Formats: sequence, structure tokens, C-alpha cells
Amino acid sequence: MGVSTGSAQNRYSTGAMVFHWVIAIAVIANWRIAAVAEHASETDAAYWMGHHKALGISILALSILRLLWRLAHPVPAMPNSYATWEKMLARTVHFIFYVLLIGLPIGGWLGVSLFGGNVDMWGLFTLPGLPVGEARETGKAIIGLHKTGGEIFIYLIALHIIGALKHTFWNKDGTLFRMLPFGKPNR
Repeated sequence: MGVSTGSAQNRYSTGAMVFHWVIAIAVIANWRIAAVAEHASETDAAYWMGHHKALGISILALSILRLLWRLAHPVPAMPNSYATWEKMLARTVHFIFYVLLIGLPIGGWLGVSLFGGNVDMWGLFTLPGLPVGEARETGKAIIGLHKTGGEIFIYLIALHIIGALKHTFWNKDGTLFRMLPFGKPNR
């Protein structure tokens, strides 16, 4: 790990950093996989959706582990320079992130289950459908909500990135470095 010039109390733990960046990359990759599937032929769409489902379940597992990690490892306090509304917005967006990181994969799995399907985890094993019975119309509605939730997630990710960049480069308070093993996070 690189040399840290910031105080450990101002920085997230190494485990939190690893979970953050792995999940962030997986979520963005899964969003792009879904977009490719949406514009692909029926055969190719099934192939890509197989990857989307498996990566979604992986994101669910990682998110549960991340949440457990967070409960056991307190997060650093937000910088004193944040306005009250910025602190409230950051907390709200992070809470919604956890809801979506857990809810979207479960919703997708539920939708697939309502079509009588299961989730193939890249040929390693298969997660059976949830025991909900087959109800295609309900499955369509759940998948529709899943898609809408995914779109909301992407907008919130953009807001999160803009906020981190604003604080790091405009306010120069080192916010981005709180989630990186290098640089100087400020209080």
C-alpha cells in the first residue's frame, strides 16, 4: 500500500476502500452490460443478461459484506468544512446506495424467479429461483422497477462523483483522498 500522508482518522479503512472501489467498478460494469443486452439480438441479450444476473448477485454478496464491515469499522467523521446540507445530502445518498446495492439485486433475482428462472453464476453453481411461484406479469412489473431503480442509481452515482470532485478540486478539502490509500484528506 502507498505511503499515507493523511491521518488515519480522516481516512476510511483499507477494507472499506477495497469494498468501495470493487463494488463501484462492478456496478458500473453491470450497468454497461445491461445496456449492451438491451440493444443486442435475443440470443446475445440472453448471454449478456446471464452475466448481468451473476454480477448482480456478486454485488449483493459484496454489499452485504461491506455493510457488515461498516458496522464493525466506524467511518471517519465528515470534514468540519461541510455545510449542514452537504452532510445531510451525503448521508442520504449513502443510505440510498445501500438500499439500492441490496434491493436491486434482490429485485432482479425476484423478477427472474417470477419468470421461473434461476441465476447461473458463470457456470460455477446455480442459484435457484426464489420460492415465489411463476407470475410473469408480476415479474415484468418487478423487472420494470429494477430498471428504474438502476437508472436512479446511475444518477446518484453521478451526483456522488460530482460531489467528491467538487470537494477535492474546488473546495480543496481532500475528500476524494478519504477513500484512497494516498493523498491528504483534510478535516
